[in-house]
Amino acid sequence: MPKVIEWRDAREGEMVWRYPVEEIAWGDNLVVHEYEAAVFFRDGKAYDVFRAGRHVLTTANLPLITRILSAMAGFDRVPFRASVIFISLKQFLGRFGAQGQTKELAPLKFYGSFWFRVEDPNLFVNEVVGGQSLYTTDGLQSFLRGYFNERLIDTLSQYSLAEVYGKLDETSLLTKSILFEALSRIGLELIDLKFEGIDTTPEWRDRIFYLRTGVGAPEVLRMETVQRAAESLSKSPGAALGAGIAVIPPLFQQPPPSQQMIQCPRCGFQNPMASKFCGNCGAPLQAAVGGVTCPKCGRLNPPGAKFCLECGSPLAQTLKCPSCGFEVQRGAKFCPNCGAKLTEG
Repeated sequence: MPKVIEWRDAREGEMVWRYPVEEIAWGDNLVVHEYEAAVFFRDGKAYDVFRAGRHVLTTANLPLITRILSAMAGFDRVPFRASVIFISLKQFLGRFGAQGQTKELAPLKFYGSFWFRVEDPNLFVNEVVGGQSLYTTDGLQSFLRGYFNERLIDTLSQYSLAEVYGKLDETSLLTKSILFEALSRIGLELIDLKFEGIDTTPEWRDRIFYLRTGVGAPEVLRMETVQRAAESLSKSPGAALGAGIAVIPPLFQQPPPSQQMIQCPRCGFQNPMASKFCGNCGAPLQAAVGGVTCPKCGRLNPPGAKFCLECGSPLAQTLKCPSCGFEVQRGAKFCPNCGAKLTEG
């Protein structure tokens, strides 16, 4: 009597199930439910694939298996051996989480979630399920997490730490594009990707604490946000397994007044306003507080300086009219008090 080959009582979240009997007879009934695919696997290779429906197994609908068995005498009269592997085609949630490094070798911890589904059951069984002998959902999730982590580590190593923190949306988009191609090579479709926690060591956080934009205005990393992300990372199972939830907001903002910077008069390094000595060359900074900024090159000069230490430009904002002594704004061509023509010396 023909038997029924069917994945019964599939639980929510299960990705794969292998029919326990490998003896298949012509005339057996194969039942494939909606959002499922059944793949015939034999001798380390996936062959015929069936989608949703009730199928009576014949040489007509098993052409690849038939071709393999055609050399066997009497193959149409005796059961043949093959594994029937059922694959769920639903969308699944995966976790990632690992520690890598950026292109300047800064340590980088990260974790998050990705959503995927099986796009090509035949390829997925060939490359992963049958190829890796992974016939359980736990085994598949573990494999996919490692596969995802390896490619994320490689991808993020091409970015600097400032790019990962300051341009997380852009980095995520480029990362998603690269991982989409990587997953498609094993028969999966990457639907979405989300970083939920990201952090580095305190030493590297200090290095990116003070950054500069393209126009030279200082930007300061919101350290309290990074610290909260770090706490979430350390407490969450995602630190080791790729689980946990902690949404990362934008990590950069303009510095509050208390965090304004002061430029070292010796080397030009930007230091916190309260600093007494330069963090780069050790030069005293107190003499420069309240100094005069050169209108031409932007160099901060000591109080009372009349000419810029960097470019030699005059620093006074006004000059006296040689005719009447009236204070005139620098750059004026005529004195507003007596009308005399002015020439800057």
